[in-house]
Amino acid sequence: MQRRWPRIKKIFLIVLMVYIGVGLLLFLVQDIFLFHPTPLPANHKFSFQQDFEEENITINDRNLHFIKFHPTKEKKGLVLFFHGNMKNVEHYRTYPGFFTDKGYEVWMPDYPGFGKSTGKRSEENMNQDALLLYDRALENNDAANILLYGKSMGTGVASFTASKRDSRQLILETPYYSIRALARQYLPVYPVGLLAKYSFPVNQYLQDVKEPVTIIHGSNDEIISVKQSRKLKKEHPAASLIEIEGGKHNNLASFDLFKQTLDSLLQ
Repeated sequence: MQRRWPRIKKIFLIVLMVYIGVGLLLFLVQDIFLFHPTPLPANHKFSFQQDFEEENITINDRNLHFIKFHPTKEKKGLVLFFHGNMKNVEHYRTYPGFFTDKGYEVWMPDYPGFGKSTGKRSEENMNQDALLLYDRALENNDAANILLYGKSMGTGVASFTASKRDSRQLILETPYYSIRALARQYLPVYPVGLLAKYSFPVNQYLQDVKEPVTIIHGSNDEIISVKQSRKLKKEHPAASLIEIEGGKHNNLASFDLFKQTLDSLLQ
């Protein structure tokens, strides 16, 4: 036993060093795991099926760029759409039609470093941009006609906005309980509460949301487990949870139940 102890101690130290090293690496590169932006030059020409225009809001040394999609019939309201963590607004080109065809204008912003939006990306800046966009929208729209929609990563931003501003309703597609809870789903052996630079605590935001909340999640989501939405529903029983059987993370829009749910909410 005495001979084995130095060997066991050596193995333990190696495992500990690897554990710490991997944890440090994850801390340093977590933005790479969380965000997958595709920047675009300022002169990039967008091509969408819907009638649209581009707008910018200058914030100190950075630029918030967003697309306005115009409704195809008499305007009923405005949807602020906060997209996921992939590429830029072009990646979500299939979504505006769900709303514009029902008479809703859609504003879809890009986060810092995505598309034509510039500047340092941080939770604070993403949330600040969302409030600035909402306040711009409120200049020509009543709060009762503004809908907040978040998809995946955007559910944190949408929930934060709903906790700070009035609107008609909040719709969350494939949300997480919080970024830290999502990290624990993938890295249960690490103290993610200490390592994560982002939190987006959707569970806490919903405590301050007064408007109706609808959660849409696929039962077979391979990226954000539906358990995250079930936990949100358990803590916020007033929220509606639409669980799409067989749905994955990026294919919910192809299900009839998804379309029926949106049609009902947009009446």
